[in-house]
Parts: sequence; C-alpha cells; structure tokens
Amino acid sequence: MSVAPVENIASLNTDLFYDILKRLDGPTLASAACTCAAFCSISKEERLWEDVCSSMWPSTNREDVKSLISSIGGFRKFYADCFPLIVNKEVTDYQWNDYLEYPEEWTEAEYYGDMDEFESISPSDFVSIVDIRYKDKIICSKVLWGIPNANGFNGWFYNCPFRIDLLTYAARDDDDDGEAFLSVANGLPPITSMETERKDGKLWRGLRDGLRLSWIVVNRKMKQAANLASWSPIGGQRHWPTDKDFVIRFGSILPARDILPCQVVECILSMKFRVICTEGEGVETTLKLTELSMQLEDMEGSHVNGRNSLLILKEALSCRRSKNYSEVLESCNLYSKVQNELKEEKMRNESRLDRLCILSGIAAFVSFCYYVL
Repeated sequence: MSVAPVENIASLNTDLFYDILKRLDGPTLASAACTCAAFCSISKEERLWEDVCSSMWPSTNREDVKSLISSIGGFRKFYADCFPLIVNKEVTDYQWNDYLEYPEEWTEAEYYGDMDEFESISPSDFVSIVDIRYKDKIICSKVLWGIPNANGFNGWFYNCPFRIDLLTYAARDDDDDGEAFLSVANGLPPITSMETERKDGKLWRGLRDGLRLSWIVVNRKMKQAANLASWSPIGGQRHWPTDKDFVIRFGSILPARDILPCQVVECILSMKFRVICTEGEGVETTLKLTELSMQLEDMEGSHVNGRNSLLILKEALSCRRSKNYSEVLESCNLYSKVQNELKEEKMRNESRLDRLCILSGIAAFVSFCYYVL
C-alpha cells in the first residue's frame, strides 16, 4: 500500500486538524494554536475549549454552568482566566510599623472605602465552581450560586467574618446528597488503626500528595472569573480537631490595596476529611469529606468581614496570574514568612511593654515604700 505524499500541512483536511486538536489538553492546545494559521483558526472553536474545560473541571458539564460560561465570554476565555493561578508578590512591601499605625491613620470612611463602588457589588453576582480530585480522579463537584446569608445591606453578613461552607449550601442545588467519600478503591493508602497512622502518617501523606482542589469564582456582572485555589495543598493539620480528622489547606494571596490597611490577605480554602472506617473484617479504609470552606484572613490572622471580602473578591478577578506553579508557592511562602515576622515583632513589642510595666510597678512600689518609711 502506497501513501500519498503531503506537500504542505495546509493541504490536509480541516476535519483531520479538528480531530487532532480535540485530543489535546488545554496547554498543548494553546501551544498548537501558535504553530500555523490552520491550527490557529481551528483552535478558536468553542467546542474544543468546552471539551478541555469539561475534562479539567467536570462541574462545567452542568447545563446551567455552560450557560453561565457562554454569557461571560465563552469557554476559551473561561479557560484563559481560570487555568493560571493567582500570584501576588507584593507582600514584602509592607512593614510591621506601617501596619501598626492603622487604627490612628485610617478613618472609618477610609476603612470601609467607596460606598458607590461597594453598592455596585452584589453577593448574588458571584458563583463558586468547585472540583476536587484525588490522584487525577474526580471525587466531588459542586456549584454554589450567590453567597449564602448575604441578603440585605444592613444584614449581619457585611459586618461579620466572611465564610462560605460549600457542602452546607451547594447540596441544596445538587441532585445527589452532597456527600463525598475517599477509599482504597480511589487509591487511598489502607490503615489498620489510628494508632498506626499516628506513628507512620501514611494516610496523611497520601491525602497531602494526592488531593487537588479548584475553586473558581465567577462574577456574572463583571463577566470575569478566577481560580482562588493553589491546586495543590499548601498546609494542613493531622488528627485535628479530633483523632480521626485531617484538615488540608489550599489558598492564594489576594490583593487588598485601598481596601484594608494590610494591603494583602490570604484566601484560605479548607478541606476536612474524617476517617469512618479502617481496614478489617472486610471493610476498607474510608474517609468522608465533612467540610469545604472559604474564608479570608488579614496579616494578623483576623477574619475579614463580608463587606470587605466582596471588594477583595472583585479585585482578585483582575489580578496577576501565572501558569508557573512554583511562582504560586513562592507567593504563599512569602506571605507566610512576612506574617511570621510580623507576629514575632508583635511578641517582642508586647514583651518590651510587659517589662516596662513591671519596671514601672517596681519603681512605684519602691517610691511608695520610701515615702512611707
């Protein structure tokens, strides 16, 4: 059998090009679009990017989510917005002395910002699209429309700490019962008892190395989206708050310039698993996802209120991003380093103040005794 020679790539059938490109993942498809005019033209097909998004984020398979993505610019734009992760390296610009001056230098009007700008932000404009993977297998997909308990400008939401408990509210809109489990069938390391796990930490390492989280926030009015997760875990706690609980933490560093005096905040995405079964008597090791939440914290570790959180989320949708995961980790590590330095400086200042108070007390006591005697 002879094969007909191909003079140039442009002479090939367009359907063949499409069949080639639809087998690629997002980064490869974007690279292929730069190789020739034919690939560039075909790579603009929305169907290709819909398949890419569906593979990367299974929650985008829902019809309501597809309509949402189409309304904000299509799947190609959605992928370009959400595949790169948020990077913020401006943390080192802020010093503890500047941060301490906040109560005196910031008026109430400055702290709460421009009211006209805030009134243009509605909690109902935000949509959370969340996917959890373990060893490249999807274990949970959730979509939350709006921000729960945020109705009414004078409501408690705007002045109380911001927090979204996804499992509590997203389950109301889903067809399933909202529960997610991990077991040996998913590739989870088996454990015979919690005592053994405390010694070797095999289950903890398996969770930390295998879990991946994507938490995409979309603003329908602004027609923008961003992935607030770090994809891989950046921290966590084992056996907390109980012996059978494991907390895995993801997140990103978000800009808060002109919103909060600390200028940057940490978006903390917490995932908690509980061991419900260990190996033995025909039962395999099984974990249940019991918590999936988002909250924002400032440099001192204080929770940001609902009002400022909405402003920060709005700014996050247009901040710098990177496809380089090492940059994302560097951004988080920089924040943690500066935060620890600030805490140490605060402790030193408090220690100096304590010593000053003690010395003042001793001096006052000695003076009192001198005059009495």
